[in-house]
Amino acid sequence: MRVAVGADHRGFELKKKIVQIVTNAGHTCDDLGTYSNESVDYPEISKKVAEAVASGGFDRGILICDTGIGVCIAANKVKGIRAALCHNVFCACRARQHNDANVLCLAVENGIGAVEEVVKSFLTCEFEGGRHQRRVNQIKAMEG
Repeated sequence: MRVAVGADHRGFELKKKIVQIVTNAGHTCDDLGTYSNESVDYPEISKKVAEAVASGGFDRGILICDTGIGVCIAANKVKGIRAALCHNVFCACRARQHNDANVLCLAVENGIGAVEEVVKSFLTCEFEGGRHQRRVNQIKAMEG
């Protein structure tokens, strides 16, 4: 699986650890920024990751900022993206199973302990289709 990862300056340190988690799980991981602790606008990073996933170049994306909220809102503005802010394994798996989420958004404040299992869950859980496909189709129709 190809995974695009990005973070703002607050998520920079955690992003480095997430890149390790993804690659250690046997996936290809591309770091789309930021590359330092210097202040950066999270919508720019969100757009890079979201467009990389929406274009089909990547199977999934992971975005990190202080709360995860800003990157999630920004990523969801890109057509074809279903970004989900997940704080635990249950939500990460459900985001995949029921919503076919293709971008995982994470909060720095959750720390690395919780994040590792959340990332693994997001990468291993599969979309269930069935009745959920109808709902995902309704979401896609809202994009215009």
